[in-house]
Amino acid sequence: MVVHLLVDNEAGASPLVGFVVSKAVGNAVQRNRVKRRLREVVRPMLAAPGEGGGVDTDAPALPAHARAVVRALPVASTATYAELSRDVASAFAKAAARVASASTS
Repeated sequence: MVVHLLVDNEAGASPLVGFVVSKAVGNAVQRNRVKRRLREVVRPMLAAPGEGGGVDTDAPALPAHARAVVRALPVASTATYAELSRDVASAFAKAAARVASASTS
């Protein structure tokens, strides 16, 4: 999983996430399954604090002005939901750390 994250303080207040699942991931059925799973993994991260938003309450919340793109790698087609969840959470954490270190520089 690759995550590109931009925190734009001039943008709207709610975070936005887009997904890129190329043909390298698999056929149309596999790509759609990956997109559906990714949407469900990211949904709790989009919920405002206190809303609960989803099943996974340990999911990191995205900053209010965040714009993110999640790019699925070919191995995502064979990954379980739990593996996708871990990969996405890890990728978002790394992206957030890069944004934080870039803003302090």
